[in-house]
Amino acid sequence: MREAVRTVKREYSGLDRRGLIALVRTLWSRPVFERRMTAVLLLEAFQPLLRPVDINLLERFIHQSKTWAFVDELAIAIVGPLVERSPKLLRVLDRWALDDDFWLRRSAMLALLRPLRRGDGDFRRFARYAEAMLPEREFFIGKAIGWVLRETGKKRPELVYQWLLPRCGVASGVTVREAVKYLSARQPADVLEAYASTRRR
Repeated sequence: MREAVRTVKREYSGLDRRGLIALVRTLWSRPVFERRMTAVLLLEAFQPLLRPVDINLLERFIHQSKTWAFVDELAIAIVGPLVERSPKLLRVLDRWALDDDFWLRRSAMLALLRPLRRGDGDFRRFARYAEAMLPEREFFIGKAIGWVLRETGKKRPELVYQWLLPRCGVASGVTVREAVKYLSARQPADVLEAYASTRRR
């Protein structure tokens, strides 16, 4: 699939947005994993062609994905950069964070991942999303919260530590275990002890 996408980039470097959208729609139209994954990889390869209006198509694809294999790539590699270029789309992420579909809620957080990993980004917005979702027991939500915290912690461990420590009683085990991986000194032990103490009550 990746080789096919490399071939398209090499031999059809002049592919425009209209052609890209037509191609990915055609590939996505049949629920076959390889076709849909190729559509996602094409969107990533030609991501700079996308415009704000294309968020509607991406939302539909996320709704129809029903698997992290598509959702995570769509959210991180495609929606994320589009939102960075068009900050008005943050309102869309705000809506996704409240959606009944947990894949969209997951995507709202993961779309913020790349700038947070770089050491900047909108942690306040992520924290607002995560705060509302912390009590959920859906694995893919808890994993996403922990994942974003883990990546944020590579550059800003103190920020993650200060946010997570008072919330250990609400966070799931998968969130806590992911989040502490890049905290420094005694911070991981403090968080894990706080989490364990809430389970002993």
